[in-house]
Amino acid sequence: MKNIFLLDMDDTLLDFPKAEREALFTTLSSFGIGTDERLLARYHVINDALWKALERGEIEREALKIKRFADLFAEFGISADAASVSAVYFTRMEECCFPFEGVHAFLGTLKHVGRVYICTNGGRKIQRRHIELAGFAPYFDGVFISEEVGADKPSAAFAEYVAAHIEGYRPENAVYLGDSLTSDGRCAEVMGVEFVLFAPHGIPAGVPRSADVATTFGEALSRMLR
Repeated sequence: MKNIFLLDMDDTLLDFPKAEREALFTTLSSFGIGTDERLLARYHVINDALWKALERGEIEREALKIKRFADLFAEFGISADAASVSAVYFTRMEECCFPFEGVHAFLGTLKHVGRVYICTNGGRKIQRRHIELAGFAPYFDGVFISEEVGADKPSAAFAEYVAAHIEGYRPENAVYLGDSLTSDGRCAEVMGVEFVLFAPHGIPAGVPRSADVATTFGEALSRMLR
């Protein structure tokens, strides 16, 4: 019986694309920068690629925060200071929090069965604020944020830290739910635990047929509690 539940936050419990879009739109507008669908879509692609690079250890977190805006502005010929825009974006992002429908019932069920832990690469201040805004704190037995741990998912250092800080941790009793094969799936693999891919926006292209995938919290529960 699984009783240790490891969860990602963004796009697992919270609708990250919605938050990202709103924070980006309000930030750029405050600098007098016009936005359209093409620019918003390109930011998402650039940002996602840089986060994948972070997971591989190819870029530092602080450099990522600014480079995504610098690359976007260079591509669109926008004259703006990337560092200044980044600082405002983080402030806006702290207040953009959109829990998925049904998430509280999902977390409540897990909490009733065992212990619930968050494993996230998201920014420390943003994640702590989102936990507060979403009312998640009562469900969590621990929160592991890479900035606080001192290592990023899916590194062995992050995985080892999490395992060492869960009392009575046994891999066979744990299951990991997250939206990323490269970050969450790989972290679960390093920890030696079962992994369920959560795809609330639909199963993305390229997901192996062998992957254990859930698109709703109901499906996630059936896979995590079996």
